[in-house]
Amino acid sequence: MATPRTTPSRPDGLTLEVVELIGAVVARYHEEYEEAAAEHALTGAQARLLSLLSLEPLPMRRLAQRLKCEPSNVTGIVDRLEARGLVERRPDPADRRVKLAAATDDGRRVARGLQESLRFARAPLAGLSDPERVALRDALRRMLGIENG
Repeated sequence: MATPRTTPSRPDGLTLEVVELIGAVVARYHEEYEEAAAEHALTGAQARLLSLLSLEPLPMRRLAQRLKCEPSNVTGIVDRLEARGLVERRPDPADRRVKLAAATDDGRRVARGLQESLRFARAPLAGLSDPERVALRDALRRMLGIENG
């Protein structure tokens, strides 16, 4: 296994190129995510929130933390999704004072459709072999400090 390199005082050319490529990947992902959301008549924020709730019901404060925004913003997003029948509020069984936001059956269906309509990863990742995709995943996990497993 390779040992981590010490952080140089100035980035080298390879590091700068990798940073630029990561930026291009992130920009392309966001662009296509917004397009996929629009195909489902959602904003990007609504789509991200709905995707999170399709995995599990969450309290508003946790949604705000995951979306990196203010709880008041989450309330407005949940209100709009609730009006469309994609999200519902329910009491937390562990603490009846806390309200959970949860995707409805229609919300989970829309979230699946959103994931299926994302074209971003299909073609570029399909061009990589399984070992290349595993190496890419493992490198990204290391960069983010996520344990492999």
